[in-house]
Amino acid sequence: MTRETFLPFARPTLGEEEVSELLDSLRSGWITTGPKTERFAEAFRDYVGARHALPVSSATAGLHLALLAHGIGPGDEVITTPMTFVATLNVIVLVGATPVLADIDRATLNIDVTKLEAKITPATRAVIPVHFVGQPCDMGPILGLAAGNRNPLVVIEDAAHAVGTEYKGRKIGSLPSTSVFSFHPNKNMTTGEGGMVVTDDDEVAERVSLLRFHGMDRNAWKRFDKAGSHRYDIAEPGFKYNMMDIQAALGLHQLPRLEEFIERRRTLAERYQAMLSDAPFILPQPVPWPSKHAWHLYTPLLDLERVTINRDQFMSELKSRNIGCGLHYTAAHEFTYYRDAYGWKPEDYPEAHFVSERILSLPLYPTLSEADQDDVIAAIHEIGEKFRR
Repeated sequence: MTRETFLPFARPTLGEEEVSELLDSLRSGWITTGPKTERFAEAFRDYVGARHALPVSSATAGLHLALLAHGIGPGDEVITTPMTFVATLNVIVLVGATPVLADIDRATLNIDVTKLEAKITPATRAVIPVHFVGQPCDMGPILGLAAGNRNPLVVIEDAAHAVGTEYKGRKIGSLPSTSVFSFHPNKNMTTGEGGMVVTDDDEVAERVSLLRFHGMDRNAWKRFDKAGSHRYDIAEPGFKYNMMDIQAALGLHQLPRLEEFIERRRTLAERYQAMLSDAPFILPQPVPWPSKHAWHLYTPLLDLERVTINRDQFMSELKSRNIGCGLHYTAAHEFTYYRDAYGWKPEDYPEAHFVSERILSLPLYPTLSEADQDDVIAAIHEIGEKFRR
């Protein structure tokens, strides 16, 4: 079976409200950081229930700023997971710190808390748990371990996948940590590109605000407004990591629809679970504690012991049938730079390696029709039977 048209694995869900708001920004002449960015920040802060929400150009920028705002730098170690987009490790290296990996729990794809404590040394300053594909890490033990350490550790949640995720009734972003969200086009809500740093810490918020725009004070954009002052000061050298109003224009209307988007994603994900339950070559992923999964991605594992092809070949078979799919992710410790720089080998983190060889992302987005999803499911069954061991 081959579809007549190609089905992408991700597609943003944009409506007329977003288009109208974007056009309003373009027609106003104010397209960079401005009042709409502030409105979006306030709305997002209220949504997650945090004290501060600071829009930035990407989640990568947000993670970079969060590390700097917490004073992480040369000589420090930061523990994170190998099962993440490589940006999580890159920003640790870019601030001069050393990434340290704790293997994952294969059942959740998140960092294994039982392996985290053994990685703590006197040089450890921070932990970056990653809420993989929208499923929350077990934050209670992580926060407890960080707070109870002889030198309390900073917790920076990589929540790039987790906008709308809840852990034991609390939204990610409302816990006693710093959280960083992504609004990339394949995420649960989008601003085109963009991200958000969320924190209750006034000092961290102040530093992020300064560093995201050249080290200027937080309201520097108002210098071009009629009521603003043309004077500005530089507190310290910073970056160009600001969000623009033309991005926030999308976010202002994506955010009110987020719960609707997540509910549709959940319905589709559960449908995948049910309709692939009889496929012996697909391994399911349980959720072991009370949570609200945001279902950013649907990522089954291919059981390589039951088929005669590998995961990459399986993905090629899907694409040959006009079914889009993605690879999220190759375990970060297996990339050339990290292998060479830190001497990491695939077998050093066996659970992450196991998942990395088998994981694939299937189409999942609110406008995906059940008929299109049926095509995906049929193709998976067809390929699995064709190459069944």
